[in-house]
Amino acid sequence: MKRVYSPRSLPGACFVFVMLLLSEIPVAAQVKQIRRVVILNDLGVISSPGFAEVDQAIFSGLQKSPYQIELYHESLEVTLFPDETSQQRFRKDFIQKYSDRKPDVIIAVGSASLKFIAESHERSFRDTPIIFCAILGNVPEELRRDGRFTGVLGKLHPEGTLSAALHMLPNTKRVIVTGGVGTFDEAFEDIARAGFQNFGSRLQFTYLTTLSMSDLLERVKHIPPDTIIYHTAMTKDADGQRFIDSAQSVPLVASAANAPIFVMDDVDLRGGTVGGDLVNWSDDGRVAAEMAVKILNGEKTQDIPIVTSADAYMFDWQALQRWGINESDLPAGSIVLNRSPNFWQLYKRYVLAGASVLAMQTLAILLLLWQRAKRKQSEAKLRESEKRFRLVANATPVMIWMSETDKLYNYFNQPWLDFTGKSFESQSGNGWTDGVHQDDLHRWLETYTRAFNKRESFRMEYRLRRNDGEYRWILDLGVPRFNADGSFAGYIGSCIDVTDRRNAEEVLSSVSRRLIEAQEQERTRIARELHDDINQRLALIAVKLSSVNKEVPDSGGAIRQAVDEVRQDVHELGKDVQAFSHRLHSSKLEYLGLAAAAAGFCKEYSKQHNVEVGFHSDGIPRTFPPEISLCLFRVLQEALQNALKYSGTRQFEVKLESNPNEIHLSVQDWGVGFDIDSTINSHGLGLISMTERLKLVDGQLSIDSRPNCGTTVHARVPLLPNYRGDRKRMINYDKTLLASD
Repeated sequence: MKRVYSPRSLPGACFVFVMLLLSEIPVAAQVKQIRRVVILNDLGVISSPGFAEVDQAIFSGLQKSPYQIELYHESLEVTLFPDETSQQRFRKDFIQKYSDRKPDVIIAVGSASLKFIAESHERSFRDTPIIFCAILGNVPEELRRDGRFTGVLGKLHPEGTLSAALHMLPNTKRVIVTGGVGTFDEAFEDIARAGFQNFGSRLQFTYLTTLSMSDLLERVKHIPPDTIIYHTAMTKDADGQRFIDSAQSVPLVASAANAPIFVMDDVDLRGGTVGGDLVNWSDDGRVAAEMAVKILNGEKTQDIPIVTSADAYMFDWQALQRWGINESDLPAGSIVLNRSPNFWQLYKRYVLAGASVLAMQTLAILLLLWQRAKRKQSEAKLRESEKRFRLVANATPVMIWMSETDKLYNYFNQPWLDFTGKSFESQSGNGWTDGVHQDDLHRWLETYTRAFNKRESFRMEYRLRRNDGEYRWILDLGVPRFNADGSFAGYIGSCIDVTDRRNAEEVLSSVSRRLIEAQEQERTRIARELHDDINQRLALIAVKLSSVNKEVPDSGGAIRQAVDEVRQDVHELGKDVQAFSHRLHSSKLEYLGLAAAAAGFCKEYSKQHNVEVGFHSDGIPRTFPPEISLCLFRVLQEALQNALKYSGTRQFEVKLESNPNEIHLSVQDWGVGFDIDSTINSHGLGLISMTERLKLVDGQLSIDSRPNCGTTVHARVPLLPNYRGDRKRMINYDKTLLASD
């Protein structure tokens, strides 16, 4: 029951459309009474094949009701829109939408949907029966006692799958657990970890759940012997790329792995996976629909007990053959799918026909006629399938292309041809590259060739000439295609025009740069005023107080002591002003270099705030581009300030390292940590300031943090950057700032 990528506005309409296609709805002889049923699920039916199976089973089961069902479908889309603002907006719209159209039954599909309905039930749907299904984990005790809730508890069985795998492959010593970093992925991983607790003394477990898809595929290609793979869920990888797990992640991992792969549910039994003790989500939907029909027929919710979803041992016959697993070693009652016919089943008609020449001839003629009809039927289905694909591809608002195993393009949809204004013949093969901007062509060919050779997805932007002669920026996403047998079939890609987005980003970058310039200019001005004016005046006051103190007669001891204390306070104030001036603008950057300036700042910061700041540097040249020194120095200041403010600890570690390609700054604490996604979505000014500063020197900012596990801020800047057009201006500007102290 895995997810990923669809627009939020599509699921409801697509659900109704798909249901109408899949089911023939008879016209009743008379008008039936209407009953309203609302299906609320965590993800859309396009986002998740598992949820699609549940919704289809519910839809089919509701047809058994004697009433005319007015069916509504809603989706929280918690993976695409996880932020609280989006979810609150959905909750508000949901409650308002059904306030005047009260449902007779609400079916909550998924844990997030059940939680939302439970929180809204008392104030908005007090008298509405609630049926839940596809729930992982336990239902809160208060809902079990609430007579208005019933349903199906989903239960995964990783321990049963692993026990069966060890019986089938007794030499297994290692288990590789694969998965992703999405919300659903972490939930499935937690279930697997809990199920494997009793196997820790027998097996070595390795969790590959925090990698990018490309890194994961590379790792599973080289798995040592005596190892099996257990796949949980991968709807999002470490690079933030999203996948439909059963339709995309599972086939990718299965095609790359050199070890048998076991899975959690029947939706993932595809692409070469072996199987296991699997839950059937469609059966959950069927049972939930039966409960809904009973309630619509007058039964009380409290009289319908909560049940647990069904599971069964299911395996793929081809995968069993590939990994040399005997069917006799499977658990009793196992279901084997995709079984290939044996010799007798294939050729028994020929063997029987051998009894007589006449029977053989008759059988041969019948077989030829059957094969001919079958071939014509297959050809007709293939033509119909290709026709449907072309209709869909030409109706989509994006440009689509396909290539074969020779890397040459062999298909373009109508939006592509309309955009370029070229014919299909002129675009096929490599002809379409004539429209790519010359400055981008070599980079595109390198990216495409590298991804093609590795059989991995790619994403890049380049300029393509439109039919009016204007070059437009295109975002091109390409993914490898595989045949049913797992063999490579080429690539398919989609392109969208992102020129307006790039222009907006350029404008935003220019504004950010100017803001940073203004900030640095103001820092310099204030630092100069503090250092050259106020600090000098404070020093003069201290000198005058010393002179006054000398003029006080010996009899005025108390006055002399008071004047001396004031002079000392003025002296300390001068030192604080001077230190503040240096924090605003450090002259050490120019004269001593980044390492010395950073070390000095850490020492001053530690003393000022009474904290421990460790500093280590390695291989830092004394001189390199001043704009990089200034950028990293400001990032260090901002990162330490944030760490002191939010970490809850008073011990920090700063590292400054350099190699021939880049310079790396890291600021680490061992405090409370935080959720990275929610922090990034909050758009804090400190994070934005650091990110924008690093962009000006082609650098990157990354953060490693988990709740209660500390935080590390990484800033990386290439030492030979590809400077932008405004880089010369920034260099001159920063030199002016450094020279002004």
